[in-house]
Amino acid sequence: MVQTIPQAASLRGTVALPADKSISHRSAILSALGEGRSRVYNFPTSADPQSTLDCVRTLGIDTERDDEGVLTIRGRGLEGLRPPSTPLDCGNSGTTMRLLSGVMAGQKFGSVLTGDESLRQRPMERIADPLQAMGARITLRSDHAPIRIRGTQSGLNPIEYRLPVASAQVKSCVLLAGLYANGRTVVIESTPSRDHTERMLGLEVQEVGGERYVIVEEGHTVPAANWSVPGDFSGAAFFLVAGTLVPDSELHLDDVGLNPSRTALLDVLDGMGADITIENERLQGSEPVGDITVRTAALSGIDVGGRLIPNLIDEIPIIAV
Repeated sequence: MVQTIPQAASLRGTVALPADKSISHRSAILSALGEGRSRVYNFPTSADPQSTLDCVRTLGIDTERDDEGVLTIRGRGLEGLRPPSTPLDCGNSGTTMRLLSGVMAGQKFGSVLTGDESLRQRPMERIADPLQAMGARITLRSDHAPIRIRGTQSGLNPIEYRLPVASAQVKSCVLLAGLYANGRTVVIESTPSRDHTERMLGLEVQEVGGERYVIVEEGHTVPAANWSVPGDFSGAAFFLVAGTLVPDSELHLDDVGLNPSRTALLDVLDGMGADITIENERLQGSEPVGDITVRTAALSGIDVGGRLIPNLIDEIPIIAV
């Protein structure tokens, strides 16, 4: 069926955003590694976060969602995951596969991570290389999934790893593996990427010579916590642009994640002359959140590039509009 959607004369109202997937993945994994019961508020039912949740269940973690939608995850600690009886099916979620590979590299038992046909065609050597440098025994199929990881009885080796390109997924993979290392693991990034993992783990971050050094100390544990997943800024991006361009518009977006490593679009739109205000800024756990109002405005063109790009990568298509 072909459906025609007419152009809107104006846009007015309040937008309920989908939950942030990046934070959702990490809340499920860290809750599973935590000591005791964690609660996750606003955990989404979308496919990718559910793939992560299915994988932690396969690793012996009990989860349940109550009538109000609050997800309870009963963590078993860093050493409490159970050997999976089947491969860990990551579906179409690259985040699930890359982050969980870091966790599985430190286990005493073996595992296999796989996914759908599309995921099995995505490159995975970018995580295999640093994990192998830590002593993990990993094999790929022509640099792709399925990823086969053999158990280690002696833990992983600590490393100092400089990211060849900005990648929050590779960084997070190494940091999670660092929880199982016999010493200090350091990830160095020349260009900052999304920092949800280090925020949620409470890791030390040092700025040296314009680079970020993210540090996992030996013995770092993951406490149980209550996580509240904010609205997805990448989802908000479309409404920020639409509210700016469509005449006579005013949109309100509440509980939007405002992590500085994700919000470069706000800097771009501000530089173009957009009418955007942020109110009620606050912290939800380790993440900054706020309420955004956008109104119609005339824009001017600007040049976008350099260090903005890694924190703008998901929003580049909508900027082109």
